[in-house]
Amino acid sequence: MQVQQITRLMAVLLCSLLIVGGAHAQAEMADQEVSAQLRQLVHPSVSNDKAKGDLDRNVAAFYSTREFRPAWNNAATVAAFGAALQTLQNDGLNPDDYGAGTLADTYRHLYGADLYRHVASVKPDNANNVAQQRARFDLATTRAYLMVLKHLNRGKVDPQTVDTDSSIESKPFDLDIGAVSQAVDTQTFDTVFDLARPSYPIYKRLRAGLARYRDIEHNGGWPTLPSRDEALRPGERSPDVLILRQRLAATGAPVGDAADPQAYDETLVAAVRSFQRNQYLMDDGVVGKNTRAALNVSVKDRIDQIRVNLERARWLLHGLPESYVLVDIAGFQLTYYQPDGSIWRSKVVVGKPYRKTPSLRSQITYLTFNPTWTIPPTVLQKDILPKVRQDPGYLRSKRIHVLNMQGEEIDPASVDWQHPSGIMLRQEPGPNNALGRVIVRFPNEYMVYLHDTPAQSLFSREQRAFSSGCIRVDNVREFVRLLLNNSKQWSDSDIDRTIAEGETQNVTLNTPVPVIVHYWTVNVAENGELTFKPDIYHRDDVLEHALDRAVTL
Repeated sequence: MQVQQITRLMAVLLCSLLIVGGAHAQAEMADQEVSAQLRQLVHPSVSNDKAKGDLDRNVAAFYSTREFRPAWNNAATVAAFGAALQTLQNDGLNPDDYGAGTLADTYRHLYGADLYRHVASVKPDNANNVAQQRARFDLATTRAYLMVLKHLNRGKVDPQTVDTDSSIESKPFDLDIGAVSQAVDTQTFDTVFDLARPSYPIYKRLRAGLARYRDIEHNGGWPTLPSRDEALRPGERSPDVLILRQRLAATGAPVGDAADPQAYDETLVAAVRSFQRNQYLMDDGVVGKNTRAALNVSVKDRIDQIRVNLERARWLLHGLPESYVLVDIAGFQLTYYQPDGSIWRSKVVVGKPYRKTPSLRSQITYLTFNPTWTIPPTVLQKDILPKVRQDPGYLRSKRIHVLNMQGEEIDPASVDWQHPSGIMLRQEPGPNNALGRVIVRFPNEYMVYLHDTPAQSLFSREQRAFSSGCIRVDNVREFVRLLLNNSKQWSDSDIDRTIAEGETQNVTLNTPVPVIVHYWTVNVAENGELTFKPDIYHRDDVLEHALDRAVTL
């Protein structure tokens, strides 16, 4: 009896093994059919669209590395990828752009409950159609996967399509195709996503800030102060104080517990002043029109502002040298990250909204002491000519000479100032020269530079968009001293003496210093506190709309 039972059990086990082995064999044959279809579908693009061509070449390299093995024929792999796509929300990207909403359903539709069904077990035409559909799904998912990595590393939007005043290029990044393929097989998408993201701390802080503001939104956001003509001043009482306290507390400001809920007390005033500094407003503690407007910006708008600046960070935060000069246009600040690791900062004045300072990357190559100023055509037409027409003595008072196009000086009286042609204006060096006593030069197509200015009072303003596009630097002599610090030929007294002599002199740096001029409307401190700047050039909305456009895979 025992022998018969054992015999039956062995027969059942043998049948089970044959069924499982047959199922696995069928699955392998099905994968081979999909591989054959992939070989026909995958090829590098010859498209004129560079971004599409780069993606197609990476897709071809991906499948070539895998010998055209399908990548997305496993339920656990598809589920892991779908979960990783959801993390893109904290990068300010939309997971559905990359198929997150349809990924699982499409997989179930194509592979069904009978996961190991061999497509050859049905009619030949249908078998070929199923294999082709699976191959197309595999290819589309791979394209989405590689596009995610590109967007995380270099940005979703080409900067030059949303900002004509920019020479920041969206460059392709080098993919380790082998590692990218292996991440699929090991289902380690979070790891490969993190490797693609910019590695600089500011990016991680912006992501954390976005997550925090999404939590605030999820919890109901913050209240809005009523519009009023009169300002709320320290020491006053108002029903607005309770709302003000709730508004600031929503973002973690220390507002204290007031005995009198309507009293605008010292603790709350200190919180308002901190808020004003973080909004680039005068920190007087007075809740006037501008402060009230900044307080009433919705949490959704702040979330969108963070998203936009995460995209700008992806444009910029790659391949940064250890030492460079960074000009923050909207923050009106220059930061010099020096070779010894120390950091020097200074206020700057940037271009007016209708004469925007461009975004660019270049290298500081030389300085000019006691520069002349050849007045640019736009400035000549819009600024100088109206003054000359009004005051014939204007040119003489500003020590501006009139030159013909050969550089020869001519008599101003010989010029028809209502319709001037064939002339240029050049201001002599000196303390009243519009460029001040020194220029820091770097090659760029916009002909902008960093320079001194006789209008030193402008640096005391909170918002400093007053120039014609170039960047005026506060305490520029100290900046020049730091740039020349590695040159033994220049001491502080040498700099002072050269300026005092008044002669125009160019000095080439021994080692060029990289310079980045960029537009940010959000800063984040090491403690994670976010600073929101005025969008002085109205660039955020344009970028936000571009960021929200659906992706074409």
